[in-house]
Amino acid sequence: MSRNVEYSDAESGSLVHSPSRLFVTANERQCSLIFAPNYDVSLFGIERFHPFDSRKWGKVINFLKEWGLVSDNSLISPIEATRDDLLIAHDKQYLDGLRSPCRVAAVSEVCFASCIPMFILDRCFLKPMRLQTGGTVAACRMALDNGWSINVGGGFHHASRSSGGGFCAYADISLAIRILLGHQLVHKVLILDVDAHQGNGYEQDFAEDSEVYIIDVFNPNVYPRDRPARQFINRAVYVDSHTTDSTYMRLMREEVRLFFTSFHCDLLVYNAGTDCLAGDPLGGLRLSPQCIIDRDEFVFRAARDSATPIAMLTSGGYQSSNAALIAASIRNLHEKRLIHLFK
Repeated sequence: MSRNVEYSDAESGSLVHSPSRLFVTANERQCSLIFAPNYDVSLFGIERFHPFDSRKWGKVINFLKEWGLVSDNSLISPIEATRDDLLIAHDKQYLDGLRSPCRVAAVSEVCFASCIPMFILDRCFLKPMRLQTGGTVAACRMALDNGWSINVGGGFHHASRSSGGGFCAYADISLAIRILLGHQLVHKVLILDVDAHQGNGYEQDFAEDSEVYIIDVFNPNVYPRDRPARQFINRAVYVDSHTTDSTYMRLMREEVRLFFTSFHCDLLVYNAGTDCLAGDPLGGLRLSPQCIIDRDEFVFRAARDSATPIAMLTSGGYQSSNAALIAASIRNLHEKRLIHLFK
């Protein structure tokens, strides 16, 4: 059923065939939860100059472990994306630019990073991002087999083929979809992005792709304010600081039900950012923790009821409480039997 993904190698001028090396399988003791301890980013503490909690991902897993829902044995380890993998979604010039500390500082939005040797930046920042990118590819493939998957990381929706920013170095969403389309494992994909920020990266990447349908629920008054990319959104839903929990959930139900009653897709990529939470310094929204838990439950239920595989990514969130909220939402999905966790 599958075929190799092909792309032009600008370095050699030859046609390169990329195997599905980022796909992983689960054994009978594992659930569709993808994570590696190396997801967390540590740059000698200077990462704290960015509001993003770069250790959020490990904290999510620690909460789930404390609640007795998962163990190290039940988690699935991703495979780090290589340069050849990344060339499917990125051009050579962009990847070459990430060899510069100044460019990495701009992408990570941590200005002090420009003073750090490149080998340290690669090991401490870019490598975790490549690992999470591999996790997104694995999650999207695994969802097709198991009905659901969660990459406890990923969702770098500001990165595109030729650029990055907003703490997003690699276009993991674009890469995963490109690989699945290239292997003919899917023919129609829905991206449902509920991060408070516009997903301008993949919107640029899929501007001409009828196989990808985009619903983006975001605050238009905050970063990145990418008006040119908005024209490539199939359904743009604007929310701002005046949006209440009830209004937000009404909009979510209307948009998701409209899609599933009108279209069919082979995969739902759910970019479930928690920067919609009240008090977030960058999201500019005022949703309650319960609203975000209800939002995730609704989306997973809609996917199940329509027999649509769903891959969830955790994306943005800039408060110390985000990890606990993500973990609580995953626990709720388990308790409602929309996913199945086990030790």
